[in-house]
Amino acid sequence: MIEIKNYMQIVGRQARAASRRLAGATTAEKNAALQAVAGAIRRHKSALVAINQEDLAAARAAGLESAMLDRLTLSEKGIESMAEGVEQVAALPDPVGEMCDLKYRPSGIQVGKMRVPLGVVGIIYESRPNVTADAAALCLKSGNAAILRGGSEAIRSNRAIAALVHEGLKTAGLPADCVQVIDTTDRAAVGELITMREFVDVIVPRGGKGLIARLLNECRVPMIQHLDGNCHVYIDDGADPAKALRIVENAKTQRYGTCNTTESLLVARGEASGQLPAIAAMLTGKGVEIRGCVETLALVKEARLATEEDYCTEFLAPIISVKVVAGIDEAIAHISRYSSHHTEAIVTEHHPRAMRFLREVDSASVMVNASTRFADGFEYGLGAEIGISTDKIHARGPVGLEGLTSQKWVVLGDGHVRG
Repeated sequence: MIEIKNYMQIVGRQARAASRRLAGATTAEKNAALQAVAGAIRRHKSALVAINQEDLAAARAAGLESAMLDRLTLSEKGIESMAEGVEQVAALPDPVGEMCDLKYRPSGIQVGKMRVPLGVVGIIYESRPNVTADAAALCLKSGNAAILRGGSEAIRSNRAIAALVHEGLKTAGLPADCVQVIDTTDRAAVGELITMREFVDVIVPRGGKGLIARLLNECRVPMIQHLDGNCHVYIDDGADPAKALRIVENAKTQRYGTCNTTESLLVARGEASGQLPAIAAMLTGKGVEIRGCVETLALVKEARLATEEDYCTEFLAPIISVKVVAGIDEAIAHISRYSSHHTEAIVTEHHPRAMRFLREVDSASVMVNASTRFADGFEYGLGAEIGISTDKIHARGPVGLEGLTSQKWVVLGDGHVRG
């Protein structure tokens, strides 16, 4: 335990020192590092796939569930997307140093705000080794040093990606300590990371409820987090059946193990008999289990009766809860009660109800006639995301470059003194 504590203190000190160097790095230096990282990822694509296969083999032997295996997998296509994400971050405007709201005061001084890095960002995540590259890129571009603690199931993949990040940093003349991957699977390292207030400015957890629950109890560092992704699609009165079918199919069945996958379907009573059987046939044809209300069971013979818990659950599996509702009022009330405030969508041709849904649904992302799967930093034009926040303070939704910075007040004068 003492050894882990000492190791984490060293990591923390190195990150703090690196953050000072990064705060003064030019946009050109940061972009050069990111371009070099993307190039290194592409050159070592085959090696990354092979190393990832070792992680997958160990994970299967350990009995990890399919959703975790899906998140853990790095295909050649996925690695290319990872490199593209790094390049997209390089192409984004640098937020650091940006000044806004400069105004002259009666005293003659100018007062405004400047965007600055948070400092040192600790990211704790499970499976998904692509997070190593995404987090490194976003932290680097936003001028933050990163301490990355991935899950033990991805340790080989994370080490390999971190080595490529260090290669890119070296090419640009930036210290390797700008991005550090915790090189131990000991859970005590997490306990140290989340309490090192002297070295770490914010913690970003990307994991399941167990991880978030632990951090909520133990974390002494400010945290950007979300518990889970119980996302909803509501099919409104008069919704276009073709749109509804296509959106539900994508939102639920494109991938089952992601936080922006739809877990609950709400259907206006006026549309239930006309639309629900076709949607249910599509879902069951893809192997999705339907758990619905009594009205759902009357229309869908394959459905089983939903429990209260089903409406609260992020399944991360081919299971969906379904409820027939009277209309938009009941839909919004249901979402308010059961949602995790991640992402919700309405399928509608009625503009006033669409605008009402946008205003009244209290989630980080709210959509009209689009799949919940779009709730993603890459799709939002952020290049990549450090995570998705369901908090309401500082950052909300996909957290990109701006979410990894804050603003400080700046005052410009010319020998001014206060009278």
